[in-house]
Amino acid sequence: MNDPKAPLSTPLADLIDARLSRRSALKGLLAGASGAALMGSGLAEAAGASSDPSSLQFAQPPHKIEQYQQVSTGHRGQVLIRWGDKVLADAPAFDPLNQSAAAQEKQFGYNNDFVAFMPLPRGSKNSGHGLLCVNQEYTNPELMFPGLTKTGAVKQMNQAQAEIEMAAHGHSVVEIRKTAEGWQVVESSQYNRRISALSTPMTITGPAAGHARLKTKADPTGRHIIGTINNCAGGVTPWGTVLIAEENFNNYFGGDPEGLPEAANYKRLGIKGKSAYSWSRFHERFDIEKEPNEPNRFGWVVEIDPYDPKSVPVKRSTLGRFKHEAATCVVAPNGQVVVYSGDDEAFEYIYRFVTAGKYNANNLAANRDLLDTGVLSVAKFSEDGSLRWLPLVFGQGPLTPANGFQSQADVLIETRRAADLVGATPMDRPEDVEANPVNGRVYVMLTNNTTRKPEQINKMNPRASNAYGHILELLPPGTQGNDGAPIAQHTADEFRWEVLLLAGNPSEPKHGAKYHPDTAEKGNWMAAPDNCCFDNRGRLWITTDQGSAQSKSGIPDGVYACDVSGAGRALPKFFYACPKDAEMCGPAFTPDNRTLFVAVQHPGEDADSTFNAPSTRWPDFSRSMPPRPSVVAITRNDGGVIGG
Repeated sequence: MNDPKAPLSTPLADLIDARLSRRSALKGLLAGASGAALMGSGLAEAAGASSDPSSLQFAQPPHKIEQYQQVSTGHRGQVLIRWGDKVLADAPAFDPLNQSAAAQEKQFGYNNDFVAFMPLPRGSKNSGHGLLCVNQEYTNPELMFPGLTKTGAVKQMNQAQAEIEMAAHGHSVVEIRKTAEGWQVVESSQYNRRISALSTPMTITGPAAGHARLKTKADPTGRHIIGTINNCAGGVTPWGTVLIAEENFNNYFGGDPEGLPEAANYKRLGIKGKSAYSWSRFHERFDIEKEPNEPNRFGWVVEIDPYDPKSVPVKRSTLGRFKHEAATCVVAPNGQVVVYSGDDEAFEYIYRFVTAGKYNANNLAANRDLLDTGVLSVAKFSEDGSLRWLPLVFGQGPLTPANGFQSQADVLIETRRAADLVGATPMDRPEDVEANPVNGRVYVMLTNNTTRKPEQINKMNPRASNAYGHILELLPPGTQGNDGAPIAQHTADEFRWEVLLLAGNPSEPKHGAKYHPDTAEKGNWMAAPDNCCFDNRGRLWITTDQGSAQSKSGIPDGVYACDVSGAGRALPKFFYACPKDAEMCGPAFTPDNRTLFVAVQHPGEDADSTFNAPSTRWPDFSRSMPPRPSVVAITRNDGGVIGG
């Protein structure tokens, strides 16, 4: 991990403090009785509102932890598909006591994260029929198999169990259709597909393809890779493919990196010689002493065509190699495609990729390799509220042979080190990065950073440790279109930035939380913003991931929504509560906003939970079933638009 006090890289906490201090002096930051404050526009209007200023008028469910899910009154939360449910038509029924890798490769995988709804037919706006595309990020073996413990599973597992885990990673594509009874999976669909870490062939393209640092005994070409791991958030391209992002891939490799040519590279990414999985005991490609280049084949963004189940997934090396969270696409006014990503670790960075070519809306096939050529940049924030995108291009600035880079492939393989050298700004664990289609702004979920030191905090931000996270707005320069809507110049070299909110409990002054001043009365506080999406009115829907801090905070993870402009700006409303110990992922709307899909990840993931004694048995609540990660389809009972 880079030094947060390095002179080239100012921690974002300091910049936020300086920014809020200046804005407070200029505009008079509003504060409620709890000390909460609202950043941004609409301050006077919000302060004078006597009724609920939010445009989101749904009833909030209880803000407390339960063993079951809770959804806003007047809504239905339908469990659509669970770990072990059929994906392929010939998959066996799920039997937790008689699992196999062969069965798992035909069944829905574990710990669902990113969700995309892809309408059928391709390119349509159909909201009642489409493909549900879901990442399977990681596994909890102590909840999957009898007799394992959380701390001892790596040594306790056998090869069959390890391969079930590998099969449970990756991605699932299932055709779904809305009926009078609710959403249903079309089990016999030609589109249904499982992509796994165990057996799915993939290729890699771009500058890193075929590079010596990607070659292995099994693949001397450096171009053909088996599987994908730890797929967290993702994105959808304008041409109808899905981008899935490989995040904490460092956890899967055993073997001692010391003395290897890639030792420094691996250290920067957290590969320490102690794997969190047992895979390296049975598959030598996950043992870096036997296959020293294998980790370089992970940490990329993978492109999948869900409409073609025979297509080969492609790892696009131009988008860089790091712990990717999200790969959000937006078409710039000039036709270039921009992809935003966060690097999910404390003191890491925000990235932007801009294609060299332009999107062709009239010929989707012409966009097939658009992501193979372009420029990857990293964000540098300044105290004056400006942001500059610093290109990561071989031969420019410090990215030269003198610093160990021999080509653009080296820059992309060691993206973090390249970003360190150009002076990017360390962030508080950047996760999802999404562009708002209505106002043109880009929203960054900064989940938390409990390692922030007191000397990095000034008096305007009293939190010595950012345990609750915050949300930033990035403002590309723009002009007014004929319809009055902003035309965001996402390819510009310089942006502005604002703070939307600082999470935490506004009733606890020590949290230093800042929201709309009515939050304590009419909204609900949140912790650890993680993923997000927007409805058709441009309102922000936020999912949270507190991890082990959930029990300490006393609130569940779930879904919140808030306006990003007007009287209700930064006033979060609580919409859905996960069952105990689960994280909330997804979220994704149908085009008509009448269904919101969310992913309930790792229910029951308590430190003491096991297969036989989990903290919840959601969603089946049967003694014969362990807790099962699931995708939930949320609809209004009256069939209306969610959020109003």
